[in-house]
Amino acid sequence: MTEAILTRCGYRCDLCLAYAPNVTNHPSNREKLSDGWYKYYGSRIPPERILCDGCMAGNPQLIDQACPVRPCVIERGLDNCAQCEEYVCDRVTQRLVAYEEVRERVDGPIPEDDYLCFIRPYENERRLEALRAQTGQACTAEEDPKGEVHE
Repeated sequence: MTEAILTRCGYRCDLCLAYAPNVTNHPSNREKLSDGWYKYYGSRIPPERILCDGCMAGNPQLIDQACPVRPCVIERGLDNCAQCEEYVCDRVTQRLVAYEEVRERVDGPIPEDDYLCFIRPYENERRLEALRAQTGQACTAEEDPKGEVHE
């Protein structure tokens, strides 16, 4: 099993098709990811621009150059938003992803492969809440929307 690589906002680099090692291993997934991001998030990034070192890397190549979360978390000296006393703030709210919201937005079922490729890596709302619960900062982490364990 691959070790989880968590971003500042709670996304999982290791699961993301744009993460540099994943692109190196499967370069054809760039087109798939470009299409998937457009389908589920309305964001079209040209496949040739899909390559990300992850925001935990020093001086990284990032897809989301305008991310409001990374500089904030770094400035506060935290690993991720779950450790912040201001969680949930406007910055992280702009980047929160929840399966239920994506499903409502597309108004239909999401195939399992699409979930694994385009939603699970970015499904950070539940992930951040679970991290906060581990440290006693959260009320309770929500149950998985599909009744499955994804971490």
